[in-house]
Amino acid sequence: METVAIRGVPTRTWKHAPRSLAALAQSSCAHGDRLFLVHEDERVTFEASYRAVATLAAALAARGIVKGDRVAIAMRNRPQWPIALMAIASLGAIAVPLNAWWTGGELAFALADTGARLLIADARRHERLLDHYADLPALEAVLVSGWREKAGGDAEALEALIGSPNDWARLPEVPFPEAEVAPDDPVTIFYTSGTTGGPKGAVGTHRNLMSNILSSAFVSARTLLRRGAPLPERSQPQTVLLPIPLFHVTACSAFLMIALATGGAVVLMRKWDAAAAMALIERERIEAIGGVPAIAWQLLEHPDRSAHDLSSLVRIAYGGAPAAPELARRIHAEFGAMPSNGWGMTETMATVASNAAEDYLARPTSCGPPVATADLKILSPDTGERVPQGEVGELWARGPMVVQGYWNRPQETAAGFVDGWVRTGDLARIDAEGFCHIVDRLKDVVIRGGENIYAAEVEDVLYAHPSVTDCALVGIRHRTLGEQPAAVVHLAPGTHADEAELQAWVRARLAAFKVPVAIRFVEATLPRNANGKILKRALREMFAPEP
Repeated sequence: METVAIRGVPTRTWKHAPRSLAALAQSSCAHGDRLFLVHEDERVTFEASYRAVATLAAALAARGIVKGDRVAIAMRNRPQWPIALMAIASLGAIAVPLNAWWTGGELAFALADTGARLLIADARRHERLLDHYADLPALEAVLVSGWREKAGGDAEALEALIGSPNDWARLPEVPFPEAEVAPDDPVTIFYTSGTTGGPKGAVGTHRNLMSNILSSAFVSARTLLRRGAPLPERSQPQTVLLPIPLFHVTACSAFLMIALATGGAVVLMRKWDAAAAMALIERERIEAIGGVPAIAWQLLEHPDRSAHDLSSLVRIAYGGAPAAPELARRIHAEFGAMPSNGWGMTETMATVASNAAEDYLARPTSCGPPVATADLKILSPDTGERVPQGEVGELWARGPMVVQGYWNRPQETAAGFVDGWVRTGDLARIDAEGFCHIVDRLKDVVIRGGENIYAAEVEDVLYAHPSVTDCALVGIRHRTLGEQPAAVVHLAPGTHADEAELQAWVRARLAAFKVPVAIRFVEATLPRNANGKILKRALREMFAPEP
């Protein structure tokens, strides 16, 4: 490690991390004919990926994309997604990964918010945006993958520029861009919903994105040393099944970047399906799978599990949602694989703390100690002072993985990022051995299977319904997803609305995962404390626990 000044704050960093994603993309060519990406019948080597990245970067440059420009990506997990990311980064431009589950309006908001000059999308996302392009004057070009009809407006077919994945190995050699990119230059804007209702773009740097590579290697080495096992001479590439979306930092930073650095293969799933995943694990001899706890639960409890050979699995990693302590024990007992859990957030570009193998089995309620370049502290939400060891307070984190701040949100950046530290909004405690335990959340957020649902966003939509005069969104426990959103509503006198009507109202305006799974109606306005804040703990008791 070495200490460098990041935005004026001395920060421990990984001394030998790649300088930038552009440098990593270029060096990944050294993995040659090793398999990099698998998606259905598409198989892409590192050499083929390198050719596609260079070709697409040249096409973007020909369309006027330069350093600092924002280029959005809106598609499900497909080989074109990482190619687009690397091509954008190689020019010094800023990639804006958009949530593929968003509605057209939500996608358009982020495009307008960042002033994106160009969009790379799949056909479904393009279709959702057709009615919104006229309201996006900054958007100059749209490249669409898999568009089988005549592209709307001025959209171009992405395949006309780079061909299909199985053809990338035959692309002619194109010089790789030579943009000047520094470690602390911005490279991504990942969106995280805001407590005031609108999404916020977290501005990540090349250093943020590269830090996870060595943090992961550190955690692996720490696990071996604590077991008493020898360290390997070099990192061994693994074949990883990636069913979680690349538009989340966990998939992009904690899995894709590591594969690029080590020469590992990434098997992509367009959407999660447990039966399809077991078939892929068997066919591709998958060694590791990453995601949220629900994925591990569904593999464990699938009725056809015994019909598949899952013996290749050695690691099952998850995070992003509450996990029952029994999950780690069952993974080890029934799969013979080592479980691992971690904690991070969009604002930290993935992993800050990690708990793996025997340490996790011994402490199944902990997300682990921080990685070597990270620091954690627990402060009282009321006084701002450090709390005694073992007591609960708000978790703060710092390190080279903490993002610059929020795009065009100076006030929220100032409130959330202080002297290199990020306020996480999680309530936690740190035990005597330095292991962090997340116990609750200070922020008003429901985490459904790893997807953040901020209450204010859904509440604002419910309030817009003409019959709703008071409402609150709460999280109700779910065994596999961790939580699900539910709502309590008070209707205006003389009006009527039922659960199905309000669910349809939300579904028409927000992504499907944000729709309340249950709605309870109350005769009186919702209970509040002396400061006027709704007492949500009491409201959760209205929903029967999952059987």
